Amino acid sequence: MNKLFLNDITNRNINEYLVLLYRFLLMMIFFTVFRLLFWAFNTDMFPDVTISGFLNIIKGGFVFDLAALLYLNAFYIIISILPFPFKFSSFYQSLLKWIYLLTNGIGIALNSIDIIYYRFIHKRTTFNVFDILANEENMGRLWIQFILDFWYIAVLFVVSILMLYRLYSFYKPKPVQFSVRWLSIPFSLLSIIVFTGFSIVSIRGGYRHSTRPMNMSNAGKYVESTEHMALVLNTPFCVIRTWGKKKIERANYFINEGELNAVFSPYHSPEAFTDAMNKNVVVIILESFNREYIGTLNKALDNGNYTGYTPFLDSLMNHSLVFERAYANGEKSIDAMPSILASIPSMGIPYTVSEYSSNKINTLPGLLGESGYTTAFFHGAPNGSMGFDAFAKVAGFQDYYGMSEYGNKDDFDGTWGIWDEPFFKYFAREMDKMKQPFMTSLFTVSSHHPFKVPEKYEGVFPKGTLPVHQCVGYTDNALRKFFNEASQMDWYNNTLFVITADHSSASHFASSKTTLNRFAIPLLFYVPGDKNMVKWDKKIAQQIDIMPSVLGYLGYNKPYVAFGNNILKLDEERFVINYANQNYQFFDGDAIIHYDGQKLNAVYDFSSDSLLSSNLINDVNVIESEHKCKAIIQHYNNRMIDDKLIVN
Repeated sequence: MNKLFLNDITNRNINEYLVLLYRFLLMMIFFTVFRLLFWAFNTDMFPDVTISGFLNIIKGGFVFDLAALLYLNAFYIIISILPFPFKFSSFYQSLLKWIYLLTNGIGIALNSIDIIYYRFIHKRTTFNVFDILANEENMGRLWIQFILDFWYIAVLFVVSILMLYRLYSFYKPKPVQFSVRWLSIPFSLLSIIVFTGFSIVSIRGGYRHSTRPMNMSNAGKYVESTEHMALVLNTPFCVIRTWGKKKIERANYFINEGELNAVFSPYHSPEAFTDAMNKNVVVIILESFNREYIGTLNKALDNGNYTGYTPFLDSLMNHSLVFERAYANGEKSIDAMPSILASIPSMGIPYTVSEYSSNKINTLPGLLGESGYTTAFFHGAPNGSMGFDAFAKVAGFQDYYGMSEYGNKDDFDGTWGIWDEPFFKYFAREMDKMKQPFMTSLFTVSSHHPFKVPEKYEGVFPKGTLPVHQCVGYTDNALRKFFNEASQMDWYNNTLFVITADHSSASHFASSKTTLNRFAIPLLFYVPGDKNMVKWDKKIAQQIDIMPSVLGYLGYNKPYVAFGNNILKLDEERFVINYANQNYQFFDGDAIIHYDGQKLNAVYDFSSDSLLSSNLINDVNVIESEHKCKAIIQHYNNRMIDDKLIVN
């Protein structure tokens, strides 16, 4: 058998599946070479890459190249495997070759162009470049000029295609021999099933159901700085993953920048007014906690008889600064971390899956880390779930603690991650080991479909009217146990706790189902023993206010960019913005407007119409609210496009 195999290798006629593997690995090598060329041509734009950083970049590059090439070659691989009787004819083999060269040639072309184009746009090319090309009347001349100016890239591309043309046929496929001829058909179909499963896992970046298909932001997992993400990515992947996605378009509502900034500016230049910079900060993000679930925040519901499902949170609010009318800036878990930790709202496109996810951003852990804080993010789900580990690294967290670090699968809930109670205990004990001051954040997992609680807690918590209610009770009890344990630790009394939710969730009462209240969440600040931080704030607040408010409380005095406000300042202007039903929903004073980017579609007076049932668009003047909404959109869109989300 070995002699026969060696003869096949010498004659270059080998098993068709090995030939397919050879051709796929050939492209993996080409993509790796182009990554190194991309780096070599742009070395000055990627400073401070360490040896360990380089190894991680290569590791991450392999992951993204694999995904991109599976996208590009899916059709080619499937029609190579299908058991057609004419599969080995010269015509069919020639057709396969040209399909391979065409699809992979496009991939090589995109990688080739970005070797130069990256210098101009400072990011990998995405699908929106084709919109630009389609609207450029002088594109032919520009392409000719590009080729003349950068002729060596054109030569590189042509040489690469010629090499690929020759290397493709180095090995020729021969059919697998079966003792029973008809077995080739089920074997081919089985191969397609295996390939499909492998592709799904590779493109998603994991096999667990909580793992989403990889996006550009996942490259953050493999780099020490967001500036290096372009080295991990490849251009075909970026183009494919942004294909058909809603695009951020440049806004020009205000031509004069001074006029724009007079209406709204995300630039913060604070002055220190406290001496709390040595305080620890703990941000707890509760999965799917609708404000409706909190009894203390809904005393009027159910004819005044409503108690809710969070007795511990209710008790903690009596010792906290509570924002009674707080709202999320997005509707999904992936919207929450940018909103809460970076003051970046979700404006129709989740930041973490957008083409701008490699932008430089100001974040709470990043700014505090630069000021000497120890920082860490905790999420009990399998590492990689929701891409949180990648964004945590982009956000500047020095350490990430997931299910892998927890290390005890006996506490796995079977679906999403480690049950909240043991993971909260782990959270407290890990913080007890940290050097102070520290800034940490924990994202819970248990209050989620399929709405289970640990077996020992079955029947303990009220099941209420919705399946999530008993899970909310379980997480609230886990939070109680966390505070009981943490209160015995040295760091506790020197800590600011922020408790909020990632987004709202299913509701029972009609008042919770309006386009506004479907974003309603709890938000409280708790500082043990600080009576100045005990108050019920009746003004509106939002997730993006958390970062500037925490920085304000600490006395952080360096400039930064944030779309929210420091709501601890009594005179600070308040607003809420989110995106619902293809409209920006802007809440300012008592006015709520729905604006689609071009025109005003609805106006409501929240003070007299809490159910938002009466559209007053023809009856009231909301020009100031509309102007502020436009100013926020213009700053958001243009700063996102121009990568100006930090202070230069």
